[in-house]
Amino acid sequence: MTRTVVIDPVTRIEGHAKISIYLDDAGEVSDARFHVVEYRGFEKFCEGRPFTEMAGITARICGICPVSHLLAAAKTGDKILAVKIPPAADKLRRMMNLAQLTQSHALSFFHLSSPDFLLGWDSDPATRNVFGLIAANPDLARAGIRLRQFGQTVIEKLGARKIHAAWTVPGGVRSPLSEEGRQWIVDRLPEAFETANLALGLFKGMLDEQLKREIDIFGEFPTLYMGLVGPNGEWEHYDGKLRFTDSQGNIVADGLSEDDYHQFLGEAVEPWSYLKFPYYQPYGYPDGIYRVGPLARLNVCSHIGTEGADRELRNLRDLAGGVPTSSFLYHYARLIEILACLEKIQELVDDPDVLSTRCRAHGAVNQLNVVGVSEAPRGTLFHHYQVDENGLLEKVNLIIATGQNNLAMNKTVAQIAKHYIHGSDIPEGLLNRVEAGIRCYDPCLSCSTHAAGQMPLHLQLVAADGRLLDEVYR
Repeated sequence: MTRTVVIDPVTRIEGHAKISIYLDDAGEVSDARFHVVEYRGFEKFCEGRPFTEMAGITARICGICPVSHLLAAAKTGDKILAVKIPPAADKLRRMMNLAQLTQSHALSFFHLSSPDFLLGWDSDPATRNVFGLIAANPDLARAGIRLRQFGQTVIEKLGARKIHAAWTVPGGVRSPLSEEGRQWIVDRLPEAFETANLALGLFKGMLDEQLKREIDIFGEFPTLYMGLVGPNGEWEHYDGKLRFTDSQGNIVADGLSEDDYHQFLGEAVEPWSYLKFPYYQPYGYPDGIYRVGPLARLNVCSHIGTEGADRELRNLRDLAGGVPTSSFLYHYARLIEILACLEKIQELVDDPDVLSTRCRAHGAVNQLNVVGVSEAPRGTLFHHYQVDENGLLEKVNLIIATGQNNLAMNKTVAQIAKHYIHGSDIPEGLLNRVEAGIRCYDPCLSCSTHAAGQMPLHLQLVAADGRLLDEVYR
C-alpha cells in the first residue's frame, strides 16, 4: 500500500524534478536517481532564426540567469562575424557577468539554502524558507535581499533592464555605463562588501561543528573539475581557456578551446531523465564524471587575483586539507565568488573604458560553425551554432552547467539516501536533506530542459522487487 504525503511549501529548487530511491532485500538503499522530467525545446525552435536574435531568445530560457545566455550567445555571434570586440565592450560585458554572479549567488545562499543552516534541517517546512528567515533574523535576510538587489541594479544600470536586457549583442554592447550609473555602483559597494563578509563569517563559524556532517556526506567523493582559467591560471568568469583538474589538484587537461569541445566532452542520455549526462570523453561514461560551477572554478584556478577572495580561497583549501571535494562546500565557494566579483567590480568601475562610447564592432557573416563559452553562476555554458551564408541557424546545441553536474547530482542524492534511509519510511527531514544535496549545485532545471508551471519534487522509495513502498510530493 502506497501513501502520499503532501508537504508545504514548494521545494526550493528551480524546476521540475523527481527522485527515485531503490532498496535492496535488506531495506538498504542500493541506488538513487534524480530525474528531470521537464522537456526543453529551445535548441529545435531556434532553427531558422537569425543568429543575431539568439541573445534575446536564449535569455528567455531563464529569468534567474538571463545574462549568462546573453553573454554566451553574443560571444558566439562575435565568432560568426569574425570580429574582435573593443576593449570597452569586453570590460562592460565582464562587469555585467560579475553582477550576474553576485545576484544569483546571493539568491542561492540567502533565499534558498541558508534557511536550512540557520533554522534547522528538521524545522517546520512551513517556515523553513526565506520568510521564516526574515522572522528569525530580519537584519541578515534584509542584507541578503539588498545584496541581490545590488547585483540586479548593476545589470540594470548597464542594460536598462534587470532581466532580459537587450544590451549584449554580437560585436560588443549597445551602450557604455553612464556616469550616473558608475557613481551609483561606487556609492553602494561598501554595503555589498559588508554583507559578503558578514555571510562569510557566519557560514565559516558553522563549518567546524554544526555542518561537519553535511561536509562529510553531501556529495563528498572524487571527480574531475572543469572551468575557464586566465593566461596565468587565475580565476576566470568570462573568457580564457578550459582546464580539467582532479581531486588531488593535478591538471588533467589544460589550454582547451571551446571550439574542440566534441573532442573532450561527451553527452550521454538515459531513458529516465530529459537532462543529458555530459562526461569527460577520454575517461568514458560514467567514469568521466566532472563538476562545474563555483567550487570547480576555485579548484581549477591557481589563484583569484584579488586580496580578499584569495585570502578566503586559502582558508577554503586549508579547511579541506587540500582540494575541497565536498559539494556542500559549493555554498562557501559562492560566498568567495561574491567577494571576488565585488572586488573586480570595484576595479572596473574606475576604469575609463567603461564610460567609452567605442563599444561595438560591426561585421558580416564570416564563420558558419562556431562555439561560444562563458561561465554562468552554475558553471560553464556552451553555445554551439551552425548557420548558413545568410546567418540563419541550421543547428543549435546548448550545453548547460546544470546538465554537466548531472552525474554528480545523482551520486550526491544516492550518497545522502544511503546514509539516512534504513527502512521503508521517508521522514520529512530526510526529504529536506535530499533536496539540500541537490541545492548544493543550485540547479537551474529550466535552463537545462525548459518548461513552465509548478516546481514540485517527487520522491519515490522502491523495494527490491519493484514495489512502490512510499512516495512524497513537495
